[in-house]
Amino acid sequence: VQLQASGGGLVQVGGSLRLSCALSGIGSVSHGMGWFRQAPGKEREFVASISWPGIRTYYGDGLKGRFTVSRDNTKNTVDLQMNNLKPEDTAVYYCAQGISQWASASVEQYVAWGQGTLVTVSS
Repeated sequence: VQLQASGGGLVQVGGSLRLSCALSGIGSVSHGMGWFRQAPGKEREFVASISWPGIRTYYGDGLKGRFTVSRDNTKNTVDLQMNNLKPEDTAVYYCAQGISQWASASVEQYVAWGQGTLVTVSS
């Protein structure tokens, strides 16, 4: 399976962006999905995850309420709605497919990664 993330860009503080991750190719799509981000010089950080088929969601520290993860299983897409963006949200955002149907916050639980999309929040 291949993952293609899109929707990144430049936004001002307090603005919103919606990232989308499209799954394609051969392979099962009935897995948990996650979003991670990595800022320059920092470790990859958990942002949000959603189980298959989408009942359970988890968020990184301080992100619940501003970020919302969702999936459309008819289109094989997973979205990340980001509101009230802050400069510290600036990073490359990656979507990833988990090894099981469950949602996870651990990088080690993900087996396929998209190429990343850059989000820049200007103050």
